Amino acid sequence: MKPKELQSTCDNEQGICGLDPEHPFQINRKPLEVYTFIDPLCAECWAFEPIFKKLQVEYGAYFKIRFLVAGRLQAWNFCQETKKGLARKSELAAIWEKISNETGMSCDGDVWLEHEWSSPYKASIAIKAAELQGPRAGARFLRKLREYLFLEKQNITEDEIIMKCAKSAKLDLEEFKKDLDSPLAKKALQCDIKTTNEMSVEVVPTFVFFNNNADEEGISVTGLYPYHVYVQMIEELLGHPPKKAAPISIEEFLKRYNFVATIEVAMVFDLTEEEAEKQLKLLKLQQKVEAVPVKYGTFWRYIYV
Repeated sequence: MKPKELQSTCDNEQGICGLDPEHPFQINRKPLEVYTFIDPLCAECWAFEPIFKKLQVEYGAYFKIRFLVAGRLQAWNFCQETKKGLARKSELAAIWEKISNETGMSCDGDVWLEHEWSSPYKASIAIKAAELQGPRAGARFLRKLREYLFLEKQNITEDEIIMKCAKSAKLDLEEFKKDLDSPLAKKALQCDIKTTNEMSVEVVPTFVFFNNNADEEGISVTGLYPYHVYVQMIEELLGHPPKKAAPISIEEFLKRYNFVATIEVAMVFDLTEEEAEKQLKLLKLQQKVEAVPVKYGTFWRYIYV
């Protein structure tokens, strides 16, 4: 059963919910809701992005997604572990490289070797502060935070980088600065951590699928699984097979999400990475996208006319 303490504001078009302690709980217009427990430094959470986008594109009409920052878990410990010296940093870097190679979602482990790390508390509170500008703004900020960390090797525990992310996510910077120190953002993060504890979530990413029957328990899955596993959960909670949305083109996909990896395109459109890259290069020749090489593979940015 979902905790009654949680209150929300939702973007029904995008299917994304934010946490807003000042607004009463709004009744969902979609039959399902997915609690997604993350940490800002979690590479596996980043690696879920291709599957998440495919779920949004194909079955987004059926669910809303709520991101909860699961404090006290991996990300909180990682920063402390880096203080144990270069050997531990190298170990963490190797874990990220392994995740990148296994999932195709680039994350550069060298970031651990190039920075001194403080607590990820600031990055965590920033995610909640961004959500106060609406769920779509919160989702944009979270994506930018991850891009700065995993692709650009920026230390997202630093104030300067957090503000750069906010600017890139097109947030109201004055409001964001105020919200970073506001009781609302702190309360929202505390609420996330409380929910993490109440649901006995011990590993991120963890996904808990709920239907709109408050008396029924959610279905929980921890870690990354093949796409069909998440579709089966949706079907089980709906009580019938979900109907796929009308297909969109790769260009429409790029226009919707702006900046995506080859693996994200491949996943959404059931292509190999080679097939996806070939089609993306055609869009590049048409000057509709630009290629952005990263340590592992390529990202593609839509060019708005």
